[in-house]
Amino acid sequence: MTFPARFEFLDEIREFVAQVAREGGFNDKEIYSLQLAADEAATNIIEHAYEDVEDADFDVTCDMDDDTLVITMRDSGKPFNPSNVRLPNLKADLSERKIGGLGIYLMRKLMDDVHYISNPRTGNLLTMTKRRG
Repeated sequence: MTFPARFEFLDEIREFVAQVAREGGFNDKEIYSLQLAADEAATNIIEHAYEDVEDADFDVTCDMDDDTLVITMRDSGKPFNPSNVRLPNLKADLSERKIGGLGIYLMRKLMDDVHYISNPRTGNLLTMTKRRG
């Protein structure tokens, strides 16, 4: 499905992921994790890949393969290298932490596999995989 790169469409993205996950037999806790990871990924695309770009959109697909859900997001915005993101200091006092910066950390914690590829011709592709149970 193609979604406009606007925050008001995050609910629709989360519901799309939840619907496929429910049909695939995921439990409520797993569905919540999938929705949160998808929300973080979509937010990063909207906020960073399409920063200062109006009327952009991106594709979200959810495919079940046996007991595994694969969520892919493809955009044509600015490329991003998630390996350059430092792990957040979760032990730091809340007053010392900067706002944001947990999205990639959460995606990696909530999903079994997270892969990102950027290609100047085909755009950016994020693939997140979660096995049921």
